[in-house]
Amino acid sequence: MSTLILLTLTGLALAAMYFLLAAGLSLIFGLMDVLNFAHGAFFTWGAYAAWWTIGQVSSGNSGTTAAFALSLLAAALMGATLATLVEVGLLRPLYRRPIYQVLVTLGIGLALSQLTSVIWRPDARPFPQPRWLADTSTVFGARVPNNRFLLIAAALVVLGGMLLFLRRTRYGLIVRAGAENREMVQALGIDVDRAFTLVFALGGALAGLGGVFGAAYFGAIDPGFGSVNLIFAFIVVVIGGLGSVTGSALAAVIIGLAQQFGNYYTTWAGDFVVVLLLAFVLLVRPRGLLGVLR
Repeated sequence: MSTLILLTLTGLALAAMYFLLAAGLSLIFGLMDVLNFAHGAFFTWGAYAAWWTIGQVSSGNSGTTAAFALSLLAAALMGATLATLVEVGLLRPLYRRPIYQVLVTLGIGLALSQLTSVIWRPDARPFPQPRWLADTSTVFGARVPNNRFLLIAAALVVLGGMLLFLRRTRYGLIVRAGAENREMVQALGIDVDRAFTLVFALGGALAGLGGVFGAAYFGAIDPGFGSVNLIFAFIVVVIGGLGSVTGSALAAVIIGLAQQFGNYYTTWAGDFVVVLLLAFVLLVRPRGLLGVLR
């Protein structure tokens, strides 16, 4: 029983990390039709920004709660800044040229990954976190690291915040209308470009936050940190339905649990099960579980 609880909570925490990374991808594609292959680099740079911030304001192998909270802000700012620079400087002229968008974002992702190795070296670095976050709590006999609970809570907050943003805020409505008919919204005197930049920055900020929580989950970071997890984030987005935020959340839970249980019971089948799930969904429901922005 304790093993089942541990695997379930750990799988949900892994799903939460995938969702934090996939949420920005889903938001950007659903509203802007941009497949952002640089998203993994935002994730990595957010993690390194958090690692650097904790190292500056705390000493020793474990950070303080205040340092960890400050690192979340630093990671979000780093992700948002990189995303804004990419959108304004490179992607804005290419909105009607999707192939060029893919090539540009792929090139940016590769360049940022190499730059990460140059600045911080290619070696893995332990990620300091508060002792209470690294400690465990007992749940029905299972000793579960506290950072798992924080990850799950963060993903729930982000999901609720994104749905509120899209459905209840002026900018959310503008962006959704602009995605449907950009010319009409611009004819009404609304600056759609500014709204799209906000969406891209928001997606980058979510990737940066995901980098911090992912670093806490794994306990270490390296320059390839984001690239590996980006693969699973894209799978989450495809299975959930391109552009569907709630679909991404549902798919992340399915993939996180399948991967965790598969790896535990077979030591090799976790990733294989994920690929089988992807193939099954593409064959049975090509638009994904939900398929439209919700």
